Amino acid sequence: MQATNTEASTKVDTDVNKGLPKLKLSAIFAMTFGFFGINMAFSLQSSQMGRIFQTIGADPTKLGFFFILPPLAGMVVQPLIGKYSDKTWNRFGRRMPYLMIGAPIAAIVMILLPNAGSFGFGYGSLLALLFGAFTILFMDLSSNVCMQPFKMIIGDMVNEDQKDMAWSWQQSFSNLGGVFATIAPFVLTLFGVTNIAPKGQVPNSVKMAFYIGAGILLLTSLYTIMSVKEYDPRQYDLYHDIDPNEKKPDVSLWHLVKVAPKAFWEVSFVQLFAWFAFQYLWTYSTGAIADNVWHTTNPASAGYQAAGNWYGILTCIQSVAAVLWGMLLLSRTKATQRKLWYRIGLVMGGVGFIMVFFTHTQMGLVFPFCLIGISYLTMQTQAFSLFTESLDGTNEGAYLGLFNCGICLPQIIASVASFVIFPLIGQSMPGMIVVGGISLILGAFAVSAIHPALSEAK
Repeated sequence: MQATNTEASTKVDTDVNKGLPKLKLSAIFAMTFGFFGINMAFSLQSSQMGRIFQTIGADPTKLGFFFILPPLAGMVVQPLIGKYSDKTWNRFGRRMPYLMIGAPIAAIVMILLPNAGSFGFGYGSLLALLFGAFTILFMDLSSNVCMQPFKMIIGDMVNEDQKDMAWSWQQSFSNLGGVFATIAPFVLTLFGVTNIAPKGQVPNSVKMAFYIGAGILLLTSLYTIMSVKEYDPRQYDLYHDIDPNEKKPDVSLWHLVKVAPKAFWEVSFVQLFAWFAFQYLWTYSTGAIADNVWHTTNPASAGYQAAGNWYGILTCIQSVAAVLWGMLLLSRTKATQRKLWYRIGLVMGGVGFIMVFFTHTQMGLVFPFCLIGISYLTMQTQAFSLFTESLDGTNEGAYLGLFNCGICLPQIIASVASFVIFPLIGQSMPGMIVVGGISLILGAFAVSAIHPALSEAK
């Protein structure tokens, strides 16, 4: 059978004609490296979003509202991209056409977002906040369109023996992208780019970081598009042991939810606790660090903006810890150990979150964020591996899109719950990080509910 993958990147090294072939390392690199650019967008969004909205005048007690929009976009877009890309077969591939559309749009919106306070709307004005809200919504919509193809081609093309490695590589490149994205404002400030701005405007250090991120997103997406050629329908059916003569019914997303494998619900239950926690990290970390270390809650102060830069450095440290953890350990994880490492990762993250509350020095925050980075990589890698091992190749894209709802819905719940929890704990941003830590530890207990398809983990 003639391979449709390019010689340099995705040619298989086996002649098996049933079951997914073993791919060369260059193949896995080609289909995972593009996540470097995608996560630059998400990392800039997560590390700078709270800073941007408070800088343009958002009420801290209402921050949760702005953080509802991105996961809401993911819940809508990713299942639809999955469903329709399952049926998209053309000369550009099956998943790649969506990346070709999403990447340019995401880059444009990345340029617009940090300028939310630069159009003369006024500090704290409804127009400025609405512009920021709709921009972050469209940024997340387009970023999700970009992200889904990378997840789906792993399910489409990587066999079970290499799947943990592929997910780990993807998350490692994702975290490397996060490293570059999150240190950018700090490094730009060191090189003389101003880190302060008139009241209501975002500093140039943040704007330039977004501009650079937009360019890298385009370049890395182009590399993946040019390097990866997906299996054609005949090869896909053969490798996934699907009868090509059997009529494939056009089923609704709702029907797929009703007949979803039990792992869909079990892993999503654990993710409820994990992503609830990380939503609070993204929302309140800058404010918590400013309060604990710089002793200020004023977004216009130099101390607050310095805390925003330091949170970027800590997110970088978090990403480096995740990359090292993934390369040294998780890429070698056996399928029967997935639940064990899932538990360990969630507990380590919970400890890291809680330590943030008790830390009042810049350097003291380094170790907690290392634990948080390990948790972030582990919970994503093991969740996707535990879920995708239960899929049989049919409607795989749709199921991966629906599975993303288990990531987005907890974030929405966390944002809505913040309207009650934040006042209840005295409007303490460090306190909200503790709430997230408790949620992660509860998630570690919830891992017991998962029953792996391959074999029960210890």
